[in-house]
Amino acid sequence: MTAPLPLLSVRDLHVAYGQVRALSGLSLTVNQGEIVALIGPNGAGKSSTLNAIAGLRAPASGSVQLEGRELAGLPAHEVVAAGIVLVPEGRAVLQRMTVEENLVLGAESRVPHAPRSAIDEQLRRFPSLERRRSQPAGALSGGEQQMLAIARGLLQRPRILLLDEPSMGLSPLLVKQIFDAVRRIHKEGATILLVEQNARMALKVAERAYVLERGQLIVEGEAGKLAEDPRVRAAYLGGDVEVS
Repeated sequence: MTAPLPLLSVRDLHVAYGQVRALSGLSLTVNQGEIVALIGPNGAGKSSTLNAIAGLRAPASGSVQLEGRELAGLPAHEVVAAGIVLVPEGRAVLQRMTVEENLVLGAESRVPHAPRSAIDEQLRRFPSLERRRSQPAGALSGGEQQMLAIARGLLQRPRILLLDEPSMGLSPLLVKQIFDAVRRIHKEGATILLVEQNARMALKVAERAYVLERGQLIVEGEAGKLAEDPRVRAAYLGGDVEVS
């Protein structure tokens, strides 16, 4: 019996910025309903991977397929239309617009005249946003802005959601809130590829993980097993770690 295709399949991906090679032959898969983490040090090529998948950076070579459909080299809006949505590093919310206006724009970028019920659903998913729906996005905390960015991404009806460093710049309490939200939307059916420098949290929330260094894959496997791998513990976890 033929095994089903992965939802996302990246094969032998090469990305360069001029003479600087960011990725050298990266391959990974994400199956329907999974959370897969991509971890590694600064400059490892994690964000370059997401940008290439999302159509923001054309790869020098390689394949990006969504359930067998080749997307490598397509412009970003066509990749979004196919079902891959990136929540970028730094959140990129529209600071002067209200929370609700940000969500309306996010919804209409994929679904013109999106029903009000879709926006209300996201506000119910993130109660702190519902309480502040009429306030400017720039008045939100960093954690709330990240929740807004995720909610806006979900309104684009992704088949796979790409999260780029969702915990960046947040306090430990807010990091926990963001990862609780990631767990929650995953339980509700979202498929997620997560890039995260906080390896400890990434391995707690993910089912599988890939570790990148200098643009190359060095190890992959089940997240819980990687958390016990001496190489991963020494390099990224600072010693002992409990994964729950």
